[in-house]
Amino acid sequence: MKSINKSIKLFKEAKLHMPGGVNSPVRAFKNIDGNPIFFKKAKGPYVYDEDGNKYIDYIGSWGPMIMGHSHPIIIKAIAKQMKLGTSYGAPTSIESDTAKLIKKCVPSIEKIRMVNSGTEATMSAIRLARGYTNRDKIIKFDGCYHGHVDSLLIKAGSGVSTFGLPDSPGIPSELARKTLSCEFNNKEEFLKVFNKNKKDIAAVIVEPIAGNMGFIPADKSFLKLLRKTTKANKSLLIFDEVMSGFRVALGGAQELYKIKPDLTTLGKVIGGGLPVGAFGGNKKIMDYLAPNGPVYQAGTLSGNPLAMAAGSSLIKLLIKNNPYKNLESKASALLTNMKDIFQKHDIHLSVNQKGGMFGFFFSKNLPKNLNDVINTDDILFKSFLNKSIENGIYFAPSKFEAGFISTKHTNKEINNTIRIIQNILKKGI
Repeated sequence: MKSINKSIKLFKEAKLHMPGGVNSPVRAFKNIDGNPIFFKKAKGPYVYDEDGNKYIDYIGSWGPMIMGHSHPIIIKAIAKQMKLGTSYGAPTSIESDTAKLIKKCVPSIEKIRMVNSGTEATMSAIRLARGYTNRDKIIKFDGCYHGHVDSLLIKAGSGVSTFGLPDSPGIPSELARKTLSCEFNNKEEFLKVFNKNKKDIAAVIVEPIAGNMGFIPADKSFLKLLRKTTKANKSLLIFDEVMSGFRVALGGAQELYKIKPDLTTLGKVIGGGLPVGAFGGNKKIMDYLAPNGPVYQAGTLSGNPLAMAAGSSLIKLLIKNNPYKNLESKASALLTNMKDIFQKHDIHLSVNQKGGMFGFFFSKNLPKNLNDVINTDDILFKSFLNKSIENGIYFAPSKFEAGFISTKHTNKEINNTIRIIQNILKKGI
C-alpha cells in the first residue's frame, strides 16, 4: 500500500484556499470517499505524486496525453514558442497552421474559431446556432456533459452526476426552459420532444461518444436519426467532440460513424495538454460570427501561441503515426483481461472501448444511458478504485468518467495492471 501523507497534508491546505480544495469538482475524490492524489511530474504512461509514488496512468489528463506524458517533440515545440513569447493578444501564423491541420483531419469543419476551453466552445456554438437559426430552444441528452454553461448544465453527466446535482443552482428557470433534455440513445423520446417543439429548435447537441457518464458510444441509428431530423427542420446538429475528437480516430467519432454534423466542438488533444477549445463547421454558419456576422464571440487568449504550438505538434504526430487501431487493441486487451478476472470471482463487469478511449462498469449488461450507469454497483466501484490507486493504478475516480490509454502504454504496463488487479481480487474487494 502506498503512503500518501503529503497528498493528505496538501489537500488539507488546499481546502483553506479553494472551494473543496480543488479547481474542478471530480478531482476531490468524493465519489470514491478518498483523498485526491497531488502529482509532481509525469512521463510516458506514468504519473508521480508528491510522496514519490509511481502510478500507471489511465486518465492522461482526461484525454490529451494520447502520445504519453511529456512527449519530447511537444515539449520542444512549447519551449521554442516560449522563447518567442507566451501571448500577444494578436494574430499569429501558428493559428492558421493549426486550423489547417484540424480541417485536414475533420472534413465537416470548413472554418474554425479557437477558444480557451471546451466549455467556451460549446457555449459559443450554442449562441451561434441560436443566432443563425433565429430560434431559442436546444435539445441535449441526459448524461452528456457539455461544460458548465448555463444553457447546457441540465441533466448533465460527469461531475454533476458525481455530486448529485442534475440541475445546478444559479441557472435561471427561464433559461433552463429553453433546454430540453432527452434520454441518450432513446429515439422515441427524442422524436416526441423534437416534434412537439420543432418550430423553436435551434440545435441538437450530443456527445456522439459519451465520455461523461462513463464511456457510452451512441447507437449509429440514433445519430443518423438526429442528423435526418435536424436537417429536415433546418435545425443544426452539433457534435460535442471535446473528448472524442482526435481520441477515437483522427477524424473523431464522426469519422467512425460517417455522419457529418453542422458544427463540431473540440478541446483536449488540439492543445497538446494546454488549455484550449475550438468550434467549427459549415462555412456559411461560421461566417455568421463577428467580425463577418452579427453573432459576437471573443477571447483575449484565444489561439494562444503556446497551446497552438503544443496542439499542432501533437496533431502532426497523430497524422504521421495514426495510432488508433493499436490503441484500441491495447484497450481491448486490458478490458478483456479485467472482465475475465472479475468473472472468475463471480463479479459482473461490462466493458467497451473505441480507439484509446474506454470504460468499465460493475454491471451485467453494458449501460446505454445515464440511468443505466446510475444503477451500476457503487460499492464495488468505490472499493475497486481505492484499492487500484493504493496499488499504483490510476483510473478515473468516478464511474461517470471515461478512461484513456496512450501509445506509451506497452504490454509491460498492461500486464502489470492485470497482475495488480488479480492480487486485489485475491485479497477481496
